[in-house]
Amino acid sequence: MSFTPVIQAFCCHYTSQQSCADNGGGLREDGFPGTVVINRLPCSGKLQVSALLAAFEDGADGVYVVGCPKDGCHNVLGSQRAAKKVLAVKAALAELGVEPERIEMFHLPRGLHPEFIAAAQQMDRAIRALGSSPFKGESK
Repeated sequence: MSFTPVIQAFCCHYTSQQSCADNGGGLREDGFPGTVVINRLPCSGKLQVSALLAAFEDGADGVYVVGCPKDGCHNVLGSQRAAKKVLAVKAALAELGVEPERIEMFHLPRGLHPEFIAAAQQMDRAIRALGSSPFKGESK
């Protein structure tokens, strides 16, 4: 049986701005996995833990957040706040007996960079190796 993951990416407007300028069309040509759905945010620091958990509840096999570099956030500490929220979800997943690797944080430079595509590819590989989310079998 073939497994095609569903991965939700929550991306800071500033780190994904050029990458998403054409709604991701050029990204696919450059190797951005079709398994990743991009959700753009004004700042990764605005992301709530509840939204990250909701992504899993809504069927995501993996979730990742892309924010500005730790020492170069457009909104001062937004990406550091996001990283703390990702760590909180990692801890919650581990407590539930679910692989904490299903969620990750990436601090990337602004603009169109190969690192943006590499992060998506890394998550795609990791989630394919982990398999389907254990939450998919639970009713809402």
